[in-house]
Amino acid sequence: MDEFALRLNRRLDSAGDLVWSPYSVASALALAATGARGRTYDELAGALGGPPEGLGLAEAAALGDDAEIAVADTLWLREGLPVEEEYERATGAALHSADFAGDPEAARRAINAEVAKTTRELIQDLLPAGAVDAGTSAVIVNALYLKAAWRIPFSRRDTVPAPFHGPGGRRRVPTMRRTGRMPYAEAGGWRMVTLAAGGGVVADVLLGPEDGPPAPEALRPLYDAARSVKVELTLPRFRVESRASLGEPLGALGVRTAFTDDADFSGMTPAPVRIDRIEHKAVLEVDEQGLEGAAATAAVMVRASMDISRPVEFRVDRPFLVVVRHPATGAVYFLARVTEP
Repeated sequence: MDEFALRLNRRLDSAGDLVWSPYSVASALALAATGARGRTYDELAGALGGPPEGLGLAEAAALGDDAEIAVADTLWLREGLPVEEEYERATGAALHSADFAGDPEAARRAINAEVAKTTRELIQDLLPAGAVDAGTSAVIVNALYLKAAWRIPFSRRDTVPAPFHGPGGRRRVPTMRRTGRMPYAEAGGWRMVTLAAGGGVVADVLLGPEDGPPAPEALRPLYDAARSVKVELTLPRFRVESRASLGEPLGALGVRTAFTDDADFSGMTPAPVRIDRIEHKAVLEVDEQGLEGAAATAAVMVRASMDISRPVEFRVDRPFLVVVRHPATGAVYFLARVTEP
């Protein structure tokens, strides 16, 4: 899923802070792809990088006792809309009936309330006003909450104001400090350190020659080159929050038919439906103790090597990237660009 994450990331708005969850978006697209047929399926699977059942999404939702993770896949259906039994069995998604025709605003509030519950209230308004209306047939929702403590926490005593050079100029921000052994790599003009957290989750912090995200071909050499060395790390505390409509970015990855009247979701329902919009919202917070993040995605459907004796200095004092992932399954939970911590 890492290639899907970086390909879509390059299509998202590049101005300012950005955070989104490749895992949540992929989960929602997988729910749609499982019910898709023909060209609709081919385009969705092509964007995801393979069939939905081969993405390891379920395995990435089980992290054991060392991290708290909650994942909810739900399908909200217009009252009276039939659903294929095989689709229910294949996805395991929770099904809800909603009165989109009679009271779309109440349906929107119910969907947002369910998302808020799953994300521990970090995301309370996934669907903005007007996102569903009397013509809405179904809404596919994935909500994700993740909280994991660092294996070796930062000391709050060492957090001090330090200069950060963002687009708005130089300012002082609370900056964490830690010295110790951790995976470090340099490749293609990029530098990376990796912080280990509970549940096998890691957070990669990347500094590059530019503010934009690395291409997939630039990230692989970093992972291959990572070695455990002594690092003097300074990293700002931060909280980033973003909202995105994903229809156009996904269209750039080839997902087009699903948004037209030619869409074929007959594996989900015999009724003719198409995707009207895909809304996504994510929050990621990193401090001395660990990381906490939440994300939710809704698809609204309508008819129709290194030997270093001295510590490496890794000073994060300009815009940087963070990738929160699960190496054992390949899941990318969050991808963030921080320009103004």
